[in-house]
Amino acid sequence: MKSKNFRLETIKAIISSKEVGSQEELLQELKKEGFKLTQATLSRDLKQLKVAKAANSNGNYVYVLPNDTMYRRNTQHFSVNELLTHTGFVSFNFSTKVAVIKTRPGYAGSLAYDIDNFGFDEIVGTVAGDDTILLVVREDCNEAQVKNALMVLIPNIH
Repeated sequence: MKSKNFRLETIKAIISSKEVGSQEELLQELKKEGFKLTQATLSRDLKQLKVAKAANSNGNYVYVLPNDTMYRRNTQHFSVNELLTHTGFVSFNFSTKVAVIKTRPGYAGSLAYDIDNFGFDEIVGTVAGDDTILLVVREDCNEAQVKNALMVLIPNIH
């Protein structure tokens, strides 16, 4: 049995990568990923994730994640497994003793949580928004050291 957290992450990955307009469509996508759940459970999950519906460019209503005000969607097509493996990572920028990681909308909090709980010696702490993580870097660490450490959690950080 797959965990609820994994199911919630899968729902976020599906919604951020595909235009899904109904719970039935979403249940079918989840079934493809090996989940068996009822419509009532899915409804509770959507409420917990604060998922809403918004009109897409064609005027059809599709599910969107919270704080995705522009209703942007990734135009690259990835499988749900690839999306979950890459933790929503988009980019990394370094400036002296601070680094910024950009993620897909809704992914910064969980990635920052993973970074904080991993206990990297190179990182003092994180502050996360919806799609941005601020990393405070230890005095004696440089960009290469931080990137090298983070590769454990973000394999595509190159």
